[in-house]
Amino acid sequence: MDRMENGYVLRVSQLNEYVNGMLRRETLLQHIGVRGEISGMKRHSSGHLYFSLKDDTALIRCVMFRNQAAKLSCALQDGMQVVAYGSISLFVRDGQFQLYVEDVRQEGEGELYRRFLMLKTRLEAQGLFDAAHKRALPLLPRRIGVVTSRSGAVIHDIVNVAGRRFPNMPILLYPAQVQGSGAAEDIAAGIRYMNEKHLADVLIVGRGGGSMEDLWAFNEEAVARAIYESNIPVVSAVGHETDVSIADYVADQRAPTPSAAAELCVPVYDELYGWTEDARARMQNGVRRALQRERDRLKSLQTSAGMIAPAHRIAKLRENVRYQTDTLKRAAQAQMVGNYAALDALTGRLEALSPRRALASGYALVKGGDGYISAVRQLHKEQSVELIMADGTAQALIMETRKES
Repeated sequence: MDRMENGYVLRVSQLNEYVNGMLRRETLLQHIGVRGEISGMKRHSSGHLYFSLKDDTALIRCVMFRNQAAKLSCALQDGMQVVAYGSISLFVRDGQFQLYVEDVRQEGEGELYRRFLMLKTRLEAQGLFDAAHKRALPLLPRRIGVVTSRSGAVIHDIVNVAGRRFPNMPILLYPAQVQGSGAAEDIAAGIRYMNEKHLADVLIVGRGGGSMEDLWAFNEEAVARAIYESNIPVVSAVGHETDVSIADYVADQRAPTPSAAAELCVPVYDELYGWTEDARARMQNGVRRALQRERDRLKSLQTSAGMIAPAHRIAKLRENVRYQTDTLKRAAQAQMVGNYAALDALTGRLEALSPRRALASGYALVKGGDGYISAVRQLHKEQSVELIMADGTAQALIMETRKES
């Protein structure tokens, strides 16, 4: 039996996985629209939809998972002419080639949706949808900016919701054309104007519901670029909850309706006031608790061994100082008593040796010239001298000197 010597031999699962990988790597097949008639429509209990698309000569199996099916604007039925958008893949277990459907549009919307997917793919690749670029909305904006039609219900809904949540919240409208030729450029100009003049802390950009053609201005690149470049956080509120636009992907947040956008941007005054009061009370209680903890800590330190030991030592040192002081006082007093006694003794001795005591006994001092006379040889005849006695002085004249042998 002949066989292919140069061919690969694969298991069935390997072959199916390889083919599935080839399909997934084909970019065109991952964002494709397929036109055809719905046939064999079945809704599973899980919410998934299973059906086929067929034309005159061929048929393809289709699967639409519950999350995508829930967003459909109309119920799918056999016989409907539609364009189904999604990705081609292979169900490896059964080898079933099928279309995994993300959205279905009735015939007529197919071309717009193709343009939508192409722009979405390109802008996503350029990073315009990156979560890292999206900013949080301010907790308490000073002013809300709105870019929408002057005459539509959108601005009235926003004003009503904002007034109910936060009375007197300033709202500034940039009246823009939101449908038809030139609408995208007008919306983009409004976003840039709000940024250039720093007129708001958050922007709501949107319009009410309508067909895909009516909402198309919010699928234009000009609007997407203006939202991406905005320094002011942007909330997109385009159409109804089931409508999704390019603006929704680029905006910092998407709101399903304009009223919901107002609820996202405007806080409830009473709740905010209550929150601030709670925060103030929590801070006051926190300060009180912190002060009490510090008081308890100080008291604990004061009664701790580390604080008591120095206090006890200081007390002992003070007692020692008092003892030493008393000792010094006693020693000083004893020293003074001894000194007084010695002084008295010296005074007695001085008194005993004092010339005045000899004078009191009848002796006299003889003073002549500049000093006292202690010997006869210091005198001469007719010399005038002064006699100093116990009770006074007298003048005398030397009549004669006689020296004893």
